[in-house]
Amino acid sequence: MKAFTYERARTPAEAAAMAARQPGTRFIAGGTNLLDLMKLEIETPAHLVDVNGLGLDKIEPTADGRLRIGALVRNTDLAADVRIRRFYGVLSRALLAGASAQLRNKATTAGNLLQRTRCPYFYDTNQACNKRLPESGCSAIGGHTRGHAVIGHSDACIATHPSDMAVAMQLLDAGIETVRPDGSTRTIPIADFYRLPGNTPHVEHTLTAGELITSVTLPKPLGGKHVYHKVRDRASYAFALVSVAAIVQPDGTGRVALGGVAHKPWRVPAADALLPQGAKATAASLLAGAKPMEDNAFKVPLVERTLDAILADARTSKS
Repeated sequence: MKAFTYERARTPAEAAAMAARQPGTRFIAGGTNLLDLMKLEIETPAHLVDVNGLGLDKIEPTADGRLRIGALVRNTDLAADVRIRRFYGVLSRALLAGASAQLRNKATTAGNLLQRTRCPYFYDTNQACNKRLPESGCSAIGGHTRGHAVIGHSDACIATHPSDMAVAMQLLDAGIETVRPDGSTRTIPIADFYRLPGNTPHVEHTLTAGELITSVTLPKPLGGKHVYHKVRDRASYAFALVSVAAIVQPDGTGRVALGGVAHKPWRVPAADALLPQGAKATAASLLAGAKPMEDNAFKVPLVERTLDAILADARTSKS
């Protein structure tokens, strides 16, 4: 691990200003992703700003009936919150499908959203990776691609986004609230938050330098059957090969989002209208233009089969 400096912030605006003052600064809270990457010298921040003392660890209703989740709410607490379990069940299920209990106890809401999109070649510093070193190449292309993207990738990167929570947030049309170094605030719709790789896969989101996530807002409760189904090689401690988040209403309408298939959580709003027609039509819309490789072509039919199972379950369940 390379040497770095460290300081603690007292307010969100102060944290953002601290980050803007020194190039190469990263925020740290739980550190479940960042510290691992620092130990491998994949991430080498010159300065860390500790945001654990900012008081952003509450889950509170808003005046207009939404729910605001503080950036520092731990994944375990979020999954267990009675309002999340009752009204946003897909989010609770997605959180419990991710990582281990120990990691969920440390990982934060903002940190989960900001974990690096990555693959095994990203971790191997002997391999070329455009995310680690821009314009160095992508060793995954032409390599072992079973876990890689089938859509939303480019010639520069074929990695998939690892977060389960972010897939549920994408499904729920969450808003990401931030503060900038000048003290101004904004809300970024999650649909606009993540970037596709293009020629700059190392730029993964639309935050600006020093901008700090302060909270995430969920819409008013959405009724219906909330489902998160994660297909993976092992029953735990594994990223999704394919995951499907869905909310299905009694009349068959609803919404759907995918994980494990793209560089970001994948949602195509137009596909939602096809849910009453069944999994085949919906999956075809979700994956229109998909370009799988030989090793991961199975993901395309796997999406359809997983969605078909979810829709069948929704038809027979009242919960």
